[in-house]
Amino acid sequence: MDQEKKDIPETEKEPEKAEVKQEPEKQEEKHEEKQEKHGKFGDKKAEKEHAKIAELEKKNQELEDKVAVLKNEYAKAYADTENMRKRLNKEHESFVKYHMQDFAKEVLPVLDNCERALAAKSSDEALHKGVEMIYSQLKNALSKEGVSEIEADGKPFDGNWHQALMSEHVDGVEPGMVVEVLQKGYKLNDRIIRAAMVKVSE
Repeated sequence: MDQEKKDIPETEKEPEKAEVKQEPEKQEEKHEEKQEKHGKFGDKKAEKEHAKIAELEKKNQELEDKVAVLKNEYAKAYADTENMRKRLNKEHESFVKYHMQDFAKEVLPVLDNCERALAAKSSDEALHKGVEMIYSQLKNALSKEGVSEIEADGKPFDGNWHQALMSEHVDGVEPGMVVEVLQKGYKLNDRIIRAAMVKVSE
């Protein structure tokens, strides 16, 4: 038996060894191929992920830009609304305060005529009393709406409230003083309706 084993040619044994040696190489090649395939697949997947992230970032930026535009438009609309509200409130306050101005201008000549009638001498006491009552009621009604007489007699001349029609030297009176009221002036709250017509000392 030992002899038979010895008689086996060396060339017959070598192929077995060669086959054993080739197996790790093939396995390595297959492993490399798998890695290469896996690497290509991984690269494609990574590219897709990057593209997806870039698209999401772009959409996010677009949304942020839209939000900024909307915020700006809201701020403008709010400012316009506030300005309009303030303007309307101011106009309403002005209307409430000065709505009587045009009416008062129309009524003042009636008040002047009442004063002239009261200043005139009359033997009819009842008539005089009636005119006096009308004058008093009319003046009270105007006063309730903020219409009042401008003080002038004995006051320093003020071009904002007085209109000088005449000037005259008066002994014992400083220049620039109102010495006579020719026609009464009236104001509505702090707004002039009609300036007082006056005579001023020289």
